[in-house]
Amino acid sequence: MKDLHAVLAAFQEATQCPVAVWVADDKMPPTLAIAVSSGNVLSPDTLPETEQGALLTNNGQVITARLSGLKRAWMTMGPCEGGRRPLERNAELLLPVVNRMMRTGLEMEHTAAELAGRYEEISLLYTISEILGRTVALEEAAKTILVELSQTVGSRRAAILLYDKPTTMLYAVAAIGVEAQLTSIPINDMGSVAARVFRTRHLAIADASESTSEHEAVYSRDTMLAAPIIWTSSTGSLPLGVVILSERETGQPFSAGDQKLVAAVATQIGIAIQNSRLVRASMDQQRLQQEMLLAHDLQMKLLPQPGSLSADAEIAARVVPAESVGGDFYHLFRLSNAATGVMIGDVSGHGYRAALIMALTMSAASIHAQIHSDPSAMLAALLGSVREELATTEMFVSLFYGVINRKKSCLNYANTGHPHAFVLGPDGKCDRLPALDPPLGMVDAPPHAASLPWHSRESLLVLFTDGISDARNAKGDRFGEQRVLDAVKKYRSEPVEVIQEKVFESLRRFLGRTPLRDDQTLVLLRA
Repeated sequence: MKDLHAVLAAFQEATQCPVAVWVADDKMPPTLAIAVSSGNVLSPDTLPETEQGALLTNNGQVITARLSGLKRAWMTMGPCEGGRRPLERNAELLLPVVNRMMRTGLEMEHTAAELAGRYEEISLLYTISEILGRTVALEEAAKTILVELSQTVGSRRAAILLYDKPTTMLYAVAAIGVEAQLTSIPINDMGSVAARVFRTRHLAIADASESTSEHEAVYSRDTMLAAPIIWTSSTGSLPLGVVILSERETGQPFSAGDQKLVAAVATQIGIAIQNSRLVRASMDQQRLQQEMLLAHDLQMKLLPQPGSLSADAEIAARVVPAESVGGDFYHLFRLSNAATGVMIGDVSGHGYRAALIMALTMSAASIHAQIHSDPSAMLAALLGSVREELATTEMFVSLFYGVINRKKSCLNYANTGHPHAFVLGPDGKCDRLPALDPPLGMVDAPPHAASLPWHSRESLLVLFTDGISDARNAKGDRFGEQRVLDAVKKYRSEPVEVIQEKVFESLRRFLGRTPLRDDQTLVLLRA
């Protein structure tokens, strides 16, 4: 109370009025002056039990006032020596200041006493924070946390139970003082205190008689304290488990301070569990991304290099997957000195499942293309190889397969549901090669075939997937197949690599920063 003493001394110097502040407990008279300015003040034995805040004057010489908000505390002032301001006015000015300083001082003393009394609890929370900060998996630190917590609270039995969603059970990750085999507790067990605390998300103190669950018998003995382990976020709270303490060494009930401490530890555990899960999820995501990138590299290596058939035809081909792996693909075949096979396909959907179907289709096509010269027979044999996988995954494949015979100057083809297949003739006219059958895997009937004339070194085969034609920009506008055909016509006299780049350049300008929604594939062939 040094600050209060200094204030009173300064007040007396300014007003010539001595001041004192007195306090007493419930049993003793106010014999302790905790702050005095100087001079003569009213004897504490005569301090009256007046109403708090009321001023009581003694013939205008001495004023007494009980301080507000405090049990038994008084301020006395006077007599003043030559004061220029009336005594009552001086008292009215000083009383609120003394009230505030006394309350603040007592609150600080109370807080300091509480902190000193809770030193062990604070030390425990700090220790547990350090333990959890050094480990990712709670299982590694759970036993140490239980030992620290039970020693502080004075509990012989303790356990940390975590929720297992697949089994809807609370299982023990750590326990102390439990000799019997640990058993899990169903969260719908109506006789279990721990299960009730998990469901209600509220701390509970229960006698041993309140726990009627056979699953909980190994944890409960005497009075039991159970606190929920909860993860709280901006979207709500999520129960993760329960902390159990029972059988206190002193035999005393759990205090309010014990409850706050255990609740605080449970909160720390909840944060640690969620952080651990986030770390594991991040690591799993990183591994998945690495595997998908590896799968993308392998998928691109499955696609044939257009230069491998440079002696037979000019070919440009490009696949841009919407994800790290996709379902679009193309294939090229040297069938004889005069015949070249070309295939483009689009597996329904995209991602790793589409990529697996794509890889299987390409592998089977490599075999069947060398056996069957007719496109319809080749696709019928291909369907036989992939029918079971398509049915299992509920996927299908749109395919165009064409065979260009330079000696016979014709293009034979089969088209199972592929919408974007064209031949640009010498006259600049684009003829669509329509789908003759549904996508592969939709029906069991063998595909049909068709043919049309082919002008060597003049005709241009244009194949692309709907990932290009259906691409939409930020406004929602569709790129469309006409823009592809316009670019092909405009640069038809250029090498096929140049034509291909012009198409994708136009597509990039159209899309801007809009992300891809589907895989994009383009194949150009001049033979």
